[in-house]
Amino acid sequence: MKQFTQIIGLVFLIITYATTVQAKVIGKEVTYQQDGNKFVGYLAYDDAVKGKRPGVLVVHEWWGHNDFARERARTLAKMGYVAFSVDMYGDGKTADHPEDAGRFAGQVKSNMEAAEARFNAARQQLVASGYTDSNKVAAIGYCFGGGIVLEMARRGSDLKGVVSFHGSLSTDNPARKGNVKAKVLVFNGADDPFVKPESISAFKSEMKQAGVDAVFVSIPGAKHSFTNPDATANGKKFNLPLEYNPKAAESSWKQMTGFFNTLFK
Repeated sequence: MKQFTQIIGLVFLIITYATTVQAKVIGKEVTYQQDGNKFVGYLAYDDAVKGKRPGVLVVHEWWGHNDFARERARTLAKMGYVAFSVDMYGDGKTADHPEDAGRFAGQVKSNMEAAEARFNAARQQLVASGYTDSNKVAAIGYCFGGGIVLEMARRGSDLKGVVSFHGSLSTDNPARKGNVKAKVLVFNGADDPFVKPESISAFKSEMKQAGVDAVFVSIPGAKHSFTNPDATANGKKFNLPLEYNPKAAESSWKQMTGFFNTLFK
């Protein structure tokens, strides 16, 4: 009996190992066009998952479509989603200095109709991958990207939900009752000086008046860009209140996971 049990255990280990070996997250650049401009996104999925599955768009920080945004896409792929890291600046460009980052972000925000078109072009790429259930698409964003996904929700984008991590909250286009299709989850560092108390109050009031299913999570001790491991070094380099907070990053990601589980059940 003992020998039989050992054999069964060995078989189980072999099957588990084989499954693990076969499962592989595929990540690849996707070049696409929108309004005559070139964009470079990043598609990630697990090739061991069969059939179509929920898709998640990832919108980068003001630094641009960098490795952090792509790493988030790969992590989502490991969780069983199809993820597409969006290029909102064009040509996959990134910034190495806050002045450039602010200029790039400002250019996008100055024309939200064009920004919406760019976002929708990325969504089309996600769905066109052939792995995505077009009826189950959400979006997450960081910093600049957090503000973008909230704007897309306000504009009635066809999304099941949006998640903003340390994103901007203010808007020139407040949500209108009945226009927002997405459920909203916002994570904000309680010690983030970029997001003022009056902006938080205005956002909460806006969501309530528009009847949006929105949850706002304030994380004690967390500063701006708390999810990005490079934040502390960038904060010191440029004398900005940026700081990576691993506990806040883990907690917010875990809550986002639960949000998606409910969203896509």
